[in-house]
Amino acid sequence: MRGFVSALDELRHLRHGGGQVRKRDNRVAFWFLAPWFAGLLFITIGPVLASFGLGFTRYNLIQPPRFTGLDNFARILTDERLHNALRVTFTYVLVSVPLQLACALGVALLLDRGLRGLAVYRSAFYLPSLLGSSVAIAVLWTQVFGTDGLVNRVLGFFGLEGRGWISDPSTALSTLIVLNVWTFGSPMIIFLAGLRQIPAVYHEAAAIDGAGRWSRFRHITLPLLSPILFFNLVLQIIHAFQSFTQAFVVSGGTGGPSDSTMFYTLYLYQQGFSRFDMGYAAALAWFLLLIIAAFTAINFWAARYWVFYDD
Repeated sequence: MRGFVSALDELRHLRHGGGQVRKRDNRVAFWFLAPWFAGLLFITIGPVLASFGLGFTRYNLIQPPRFTGLDNFARILTDERLHNALRVTFTYVLVSVPLQLACALGVALLLDRGLRGLAVYRSAFYLPSLLGSSVAIAVLWTQVFGTDGLVNRVLGFFGLEGRGWISDPSTALSTLIVLNVWTFGSPMIIFLAGLRQIPAVYHEAAAIDGAGRWSRFRHITLPLLSPILFFNLVLQIIHAFQSFTQAFVVSGGTGGPSDSTMFYTLYLYQQGFSRFDMGYAAALAWFLLLIIAAFTAINFWAARYWVFYDD
């Protein structure tokens, strides 16, 4: 009996000591995480809340903010140039994102066949996604579609007359759409990973039953790949709405010609850093957040009708 009591005492001591060790480990972990929490508070949450407050003011960086209520948000409803920027941005998103995902899926299907040097092809196709939002690629794009650019030289080789693709309002936006489609590497990698997770036995059974490639793609590959497609769709729509560098570099920061490349983000930048209307720019930023949230909510609502989960 005395030995049993001593064992209980030792167990209580170990539990008490273990609790002290856990508390010490928690304190150490907190101190390691403290810089991250400080950054989250002062670099992310603080500016976000400040921008929300500035959206209800008139502020030009020189004079103190002056509360104006809902004037900035009411101005959104009557700003004709903003409405044109919305039209340009919606066209860019609704055209470039489906084309980009279609190219990404097509290339992923080709790479899924087990080509030699798969790692090389995968890296080559993924590289534009890393550089697509950079200033260097945007400058290169102006050289490709400029009056004396690569596209016109190729057309001239075949006896066709080119044009100033970037300087023409009817084609300037199309060049930016092509640029976004060209950066299909990131969703392609995700599609390729999803294709590798589809059991081959499904395709083998369907082939034995006489199903062709298109039938297997439509009834097996697409349903099982639909969660990946949904994931890529949401991410690429958000990314397309935030596009800025391409339009800024190609148009020289003006959104020209004739506001044909005036993205929403570029117009927001002009209001904040060219006209120093920080209050209106903050309101535009929160309005863009609402637009992206609305598109994301619509995607999640529609997902129940076409996204298939195996479980």
